[in-house]
Amino acid sequence: MRILIVHNLLWAHYKSAVFQALQQLVDQQPNVSMLVLQIARNERSRAGLETEDSESTPTYSYNYKLLFDRYLEEVSLFERIRALYLHAKAYRPDVINLTGYYDPAQLLLLFWAKVNGIRVIMQNESTAADHERGGWKERFKRIIFKQCDGFFCFGSLSARYVTEFGVSPDKVLLKKNAVDNPTLQTVYEKAIQQRTDQQQQLGLRPHNFIFVGRLIEFKNLPVLITAFGEALSQSHNGNQWGLVLLGDGIEHDSLVDQVTSLELTDPVKFLPGRPWFKVPELLALSDVLVLPSRSEPWGLVVNEAMACGLPVIVSNRCGCVADLVRDGQNGFIFDPNHSIQLIKRLVEFMDNNVDMRQMSTAAKQLIAPYSPGAVAREMLQGFSKITT
Repeated sequence: MRILIVHNLLWAHYKSAVFQALQQLVDQQPNVSMLVLQIARNERSRAGLETEDSESTPTYSYNYKLLFDRYLEEVSLFERIRALYLHAKAYRPDVINLTGYYDPAQLLLLFWAKVNGIRVIMQNESTAADHERGGWKERFKRIIFKQCDGFFCFGSLSARYVTEFGVSPDKVLLKKNAVDNPTLQTVYEKAIQQRTDQQQQLGLRPHNFIFVGRLIEFKNLPVLITAFGEALSQSHNGNQWGLVLLGDGIEHDSLVDQVTSLELTDPVKFLPGRPWFKVPELLALSDVLVLPSRSEPWGLVVNEAMACGLPVIVSNRCGCVADLVRDGQNGFIFDPNHSIQLIKRLVEFMDNNVDMRQMSTAAKQLIAPYSPGAVAREMLQGFSKITT
């Protein structure tokens, strides 16, 4: 069996960890090989998260080809079509795993594969809730999905989304998403030893909620800031708690203005984005992750926080909630359109009305099955299922 995987970005570390685990499994199988076609190095919008610190950057080993050593936005449709076709034709795969249905170049590769009797597995990140759905786009997706032999989905909600288009449930071959749990845990455990000193150096409070991600509209950060300010006024321990916003984005200045107008400049700290493997250094200075997004296909930062043992407060519009968050066990789920729910949960943590240690243990237990190795095993089983 010859496996060809088409992926957009070499930079996507969470996928690299899975691909490495898959390569290790493939190498143990006779007559099985794999190749990952990485279309581009990175997206321009994520360029700031690249790092020049090559010594500390984790590296991954798997068989891949980088088609274009530049940003994805700089690669034309014609270039993508030509490169994917030539490499696929030369590799002669038995099965192709496509990144998604939104790239015309990959859709053309899908139809080429069908004409040549090659099986196709489509990756799906979307859920019914992450955007408003309807119209001709949904009808087009139904046509595309009928051409696919299987699906790798980012969780239960993503799987439910494809089955709503008439896809048979037995064609859903994977319902998980993973990050590099071991690397994150190692960085976190090292950083936690310097927690108090680092908090003092950065001007952080002894306990902190943390948001990690781009400072953009759908992340719903104005609601988080306002809710945090209200929670401070309601909690008798408010002076012990802060809010860390870790990331960059177009809303940075407006959020700073909001914090200033609410007189929250002391407890709310803005810190610039950093490479993924350095994020646990800030998680170690925090106590609870908050992801308030109004739209989120999955929310990998929840994986990252749980791998480090942090409880989480997550919007019910995030695709990961159905699989990773057990309300009251490892955190809480809230409606991003009802800020009073968020305020209540923030106050519960501030007032020590939840068992943080028990939630931390539950977080680690719940995230354990969502490891690169576990995802890789299910992927290989899926490839084998549709080619035999």
